[in-house]
Parts: sequence; C-alpha cells; structure tokens
Amino acid sequence: MAFAYLIRFDLKANETLIATEWEILYKSLPVYILVKWTVFYLFQVHKGLVRHTSTEDLKRIFYAISISSVLFLIFGLIRWKYLDGYFLFPSSVLVMEFLVSFFLIISLRFSVKLIYLESIKNKENKQRVLIYGAGVSGLITKRTIEKDSHFSYEIVGFVDDNAKIKGTRLEGVKIFHASQTRKLIKSEGVTELIIAIQNPNEVNRKEIVEICLEEKVKVQQVPSAQSWINGEFSTKQINKIRIEDLLGRKPIVLNADKIAQELKNKVVLVTGAAGSIGSGIVRQIADYEPNLIVILDQAESQMYDFQNELKFQFPNLHFEVVIGDIRNKERMNHLFETYKPAFVYHAAAYKHVPLMEDNPSEAVVTNIGGTKNLVDLAIEYQVEKFVMISTDKAVNPTNVMGASKRIAEMYAQTKNGGFTKFITTRFGNVLGSNGSVIPLFKKQIEQGGPLTVTDANVTRFFMTIPEACQLVLEAGNMGKGGEIFVFDMGESVKIIDLAKKMIQLSGLEEGKDIEIKVTGLRPGEKLYEELLASEENTMSTYHPQILIAKIRPLNDEILPEIENLIQLFHQQDNKLIVSKMKSLVPEFISNNSEFSKLDK
Repeated sequence: MAFAYLIRFDLKANETLIATEWEILYKSLPVYILVKWTVFYLFQVHKGLVRHTSTEDLKRIFYAISISSVLFLIFGLIRWKYLDGYFLFPSSVLVMEFLVSFFLIISLRFSVKLIYLESIKNKENKQRVLIYGAGVSGLITKRTIEKDSHFSYEIVGFVDDNAKIKGTRLEGVKIFHASQTRKLIKSEGVTELIIAIQNPNEVNRKEIVEICLEEKVKVQQVPSAQSWINGEFSTKQINKIRIEDLLGRKPIVLNADKIAQELKNKVVLVTGAAGSIGSGIVRQIADYEPNLIVILDQAESQMYDFQNELKFQFPNLHFEVVIGDIRNKERMNHLFETYKPAFVYHAAAYKHVPLMEDNPSEAVVTNIGGTKNLVDLAIEYQVEKFVMISTDKAVNPTNVMGASKRIAEMYAQTKNGGFTKFITTRFGNVLGSNGSVIPLFKKQIEQGGPLTVTDANVTRFFMTIPEACQLVLEAGNMGKGGEIFVFDMGESVKIIDLAKKMIQLSGLEEGKDIEIKVTGLRPGEKLYEELLASEENTMSTYHPQILIAKIRPLNDEILPEIENLIQLFHQQDNKLIVSKMKSLVPEFISNNSEFSKLDK
C-alpha cells in the first residue's frame, strides 16, 4: 500500500497533502489488514513451501489478491454511501496496490527458491549438456534437469532436425540445427548429449551418436513417455543409449491389413516360443486378433515367465502354453490333433555354432528331425501356411548348425506343392537375442573385461528382434509356397567395432579401463556371413526389404536320404553324421573344424 501511494504521488507529496490523505487512510488500514489476513488465510497462502513454489501457488496468490481488491472496492462503496463519503482507497491506488502486491509476493518466493536451488546445487565442475530434440519431451527434460539438485548440469543448447526453428530460443536456451552438433561440441566444450526425442529419425540419431562417440561425448537418452512413472519424468530415468539404437534402420512398413485379414480369428502355432524370435513373433501376432495362439517350447522356466508377460501385456489375448519337444512326434501329433492350427511359425532350433559343432547328432535330431515331424504333421492336418525360421548360416555352410538348417530348408521345400504352403525366411544375427554377441559383451563389461572377439576382421549382419519378426510375418503373408525369403540386413558390421562402441557407450576407455582380446575363430565360424549361396540369385518383391532367393531345384530323391541322416542319430557317430550332411549339402565345407578332413 505504501508503494502504491508513493507511485500515485510520484514521490513528490508535501506535508499538507500527506496529512490530508492520512486523515482518510488511517480509518481504512484496519480493514486493509483484516481483509488481507483473512483472505490469505482462507487461501492457505502461508502454507506453501516457498522453496518449491509452483504454478499452483501462483494461481492461489493471484486469486487471493484479486478477491482482496474486490472486497476493498465493495467496502469502499459502503463507506462512501453510508459513512463519511470517502472510498477506502482511491481507484488508482487500488490498481497499483494489486500489481505491486502480486509482484512483491511472487518476487519474494522466486528469490527464495533461486537462493535455495543455488545453495544445494553440486558445486563441482558442471557437465555441459546438449539436448537433442526441441519438442515437448526436450522441454520437459530441460525443466527436470534444472530442478534436480543432484545433477550439476549446464544446458548449452538444444539441437534439432527441424531447420525452421534454428536460431530461436526455448525458455531462454538457444536452438541449433543438428548439423551444427560437432561444431558445438568443440566450441562449447560439451561433455554430454541427451536424446529427448520420442520417435527420432533412426538415421539422424545414428549420425548424432556417431559424432558424440568420435568426440568422446557421453550419450544418454530419455525413455519413452509410456515408461514415465505416473506420467512424470525423473532424471533417474535418463539412461545410457543402447548399442541397438546405433544399428537400427528406418521403421519397417508392413501390409498390416493383409496380415490381419490372414491371421484374424485363426489358430496359430509358434514353436520355440520362449526364445527371442519365437516370443517376438507371438507379440507381433497378438496385435492381429487371432482366435488362439498356441505357444510351444520345452524351456519350462522361460515359458512360465513369458506366460506372465503375455497376461500382463495382452490381457485379452487367447493363448495356450504347451511344454513339449518337437523331436517327440507323438506329443506333436497330439498337439496338432487338439488345436488344428491354420498357421505354423517354426522357430524352435538349436542355434549355437560351437555347441552344435561338438554335438552334430543333436543338431540333426532337433533341427532336421524336429522340423520333419512338424512338416509331416502340417501336411496331415492341412495347415494353411508353414513358415520356417532359418538363418544366413545355411548359405554355403561352414558348420554343422548351418548345414542342419539348410537340410531342414530342403525338406520343407521338397514337401511343398500340396495344400500346405511351406515358406522359409532367412536372416542374420538378431540384436539382443539369447546368446548373441551383445548380451555377451554387456556381461563382459560388467565383469571388467576383457571383451573377447574371435577375429579382428570378423563381420556380421544385424537386425533387431522386432524388425526380424515383422519381416517374418510379412514374408509369410506374401508367400505362395516353396520360397526362401531373404531379408535386407543392411550393412555388415565389424564385431571389433561393435565392441569398441559398447565400451564407449558404457563410459569406459579401451586400453585404459577395459581390454579387447582376440581369441581366434571358433570351430565352424566364418569371417563373414552370406545370405545367398553362389548358385542362387534373387527376385524383388513388393516389399523393399524382402527378396526371394532363386534356388537350385530339388526332387523327392533327397527325402529318403534325409530320413537316413536322421536315423544316424542312434549310432552317435559324429564323423558318419557330418559326412552324410556333406553329401546332402555339397557346398558344406567345414571351417576351422575337426570335420575339415571330411571335405573332398
């Protein structure tokens, strides 16, 4: 009120004017104090924690001051009409009192808040941070970081792919174009970059992260909004970027309507459902409203966990859990007889190259014999489509595992031609799948190293689990029977480069914090993988990431030969088994293996 009067008289009031005004004012002051005290008490203005002032507090203060001013106006009219003909306060004073009160109360609170935040902040050297993404998620990230006293961050700026907002500011922080990232890192001494885009362009994100790794800048990311706790984001949820995010590609576009039309209200059997690919296929199929999904695997514990996951993620999904072994034809026959599946996605197999090199009989009886059981039953029970999950290791195989998968392919292809359509899908390594190199490297990093690489020149194709499973569904949908579909795996990746990037993403330094050790190629291992054999070429399909392999023709004469191979399991003679496999697959040339001496 004092400020309002000073402003009204422009600081030039004389004694006579002051005395005149005081004669009117002193009768109003008790009302002023009583109204302010009562209204502020009712609005609980005094109850807010000043150091945590929020927009809710600002609203409460605004309403309290506004109602106080309205009451002053009402009481002023009462005094003017019924008492001495004067208002409580002049109109100009009322307006200025409202503005000055609001300004002083808010200023006090924010001053206290600022002093409090500065007092508890980490006084160590601040991390100079760039936020990648100037959208809503980026803004929330900025505010969350600034509120957290445990993080000593100084936000240098935002970088964004949108060139139109370059040079503008977001809450006072400048926005730069993503192409300026390297320059910013060098000029501003950036030590960390936080990816805060919910659905980033995979190519752009990869480029940004590659730049950061080259410049030794730590990279972290904000999780998806769905994983925020109670819809709120916390700095504790900022996590390291995964190596998978560096290898991803543009999202796969599926012909969802056709797949839905084919699978809706059908019974679908997925073998190997507890594995990485099998479980991924089940998750994909769940979105297409099948009548029933039968999930089959012999891994009891993994199936129990997967069952609970499906119940939580897909509460309306109808599925049956079957514990069983594809090698047991009697058990499989009962399964087909009971559920009569219309579609079979066959992902059950032994896949570890070194283990199968030591156990050829198991590779034969499971990968070939198990597949034969399912193929024969699919024909008997008139399954519409049988989609077999194969591998790039079946191309010009150099190991028992790859050869066993090629022979399984051959059996399914030879049996094609009747009611059931047999379709094969071939792809390379799947990121994060059970037993793949990335979980191995993660474990080795946790243990302090070393990271083991078999050869400095070894390369592999990689694909994410969702990518692989989506393409399996698409290929299965477009297949007419007898095809081998090959997926575009992108560019091959040097495993040693993968190891180096994982070390960097973990915030460690190769040679200083952790070592990489070259151990030599394992039995049957290739330096590089192939997706097509030398006799094969490809035809394009309507999907740019799916090709059809043109393969050499097969005839029924190989069927008894495959049956003879399966029967060799009972003799447990590894050399005899592998020799028979080589006769069936002439391009099977063992590499770095005891079976090399069997090659002609």
